[in-house]
Parts: sequence; structure tokens; C-alpha cells
Amino acid sequence: MSEQNIAAKAKQVEEIVENMNNASSMVVVDYRGLTVEEVTDLRKQLRDNGVKMVVLKNKLLQRAAEQVGLDDLKNVFNGPTAVAFASDDAVAGPKILHSFAKDHNALELKGGVIDGKVASIDEINQFATLPSREELLATLANILQAPVRNVAYAVKAVADSKDSDDGDAA
Repeated sequence: MSEQNIAAKAKQVEEIVENMNNASSMVVVDYRGLTVEEVTDLRKQLRDNGVKMVVLKNKLLQRAAEQVGLDDLKNVFNGPTAVAFASDDAVAGPKILHSFAKDHNALELKGGVIDGKVASIDEINQFATLPSREELLATLANILQAPVRNVAYAVKAVADSKDSDDGDAA
């Protein structure tokens, strides 16, 4: 193997290591059997939610996993392998892939990493059922608005009752 090829592969491993270190979650899948249209649709869904999916050589993934201390993940790097890296919303990648796999039997979840720890398929599926960041923020906003809304209703009820009392006195 030429020095140029070795340098190119070393650079690829560095990029994978960087993606692994920056990812809040990472899901490894086997995409064999999906049509081009299905893969394109999946990539679009992932991209729209800030998740990057890349197809990588297993040997490069194994070397990168070794470098970041994810040796337990090395056994899932076999066959056609794609990896979805989620940086911002850790739930986004697992949620989309879990949902897509339900509708497309050809997509197989193989394993992954959540918050720096190797996760089993069951753990990834459980994680995928958690609410997304946006859903949690909407729930929090709703909870914070509830007391203000209740005070507004009470003030309106008092004002309405005074209006009806004034109307009866006239």
C-alpha cells in the first residue's frame, strides 16, 4: 500500500474519531436492501434534524472506535455499515432510525453509542421513545405558562362577575 493511501486512510480515521467525539449519540445500521429512494428519504430526514449519516469502511470504524475507547462497539462493524452521528439532539438520530426501521424491514439497527457509552439495540430503541428536545421545551413552556394563564383566568372571572354585579344594580 502506498504512503499516499496510508495517509488518506489515517485522515479518514481522524475524521471518524472527531465525529465520534462530537456526537451526543451515534447509531450503527445495516442499510442492505433499501432502495436508493428509501436511503435518500432517510438521509433527508436525518439531515433535516441535524444528524449526519455516512457509509464507512468497517476497518476504519474499528480503528476509530479503538482510538476513542469504544472497543465494545467493534463487533457491530461488519457487513454494509452506515453510521448516524447526532451532535445537537441526542434523541433525533435514534428516534428517526427507529421509526424508519419500523416501516422498512430492510434497515437493521446494529448498535450505537449514547452519551459516550456503548448502547445495545434495546437501549437505543428505549432512547428513541424519549421525547425530542423540541417536545421537552414545548412541555416546559406549557408548564411555565400555566400559572400565568390561571391568574389571567381568575382576573377575567373577577372582572366578569363585577360587570354582572354592576349590571344588576342599575
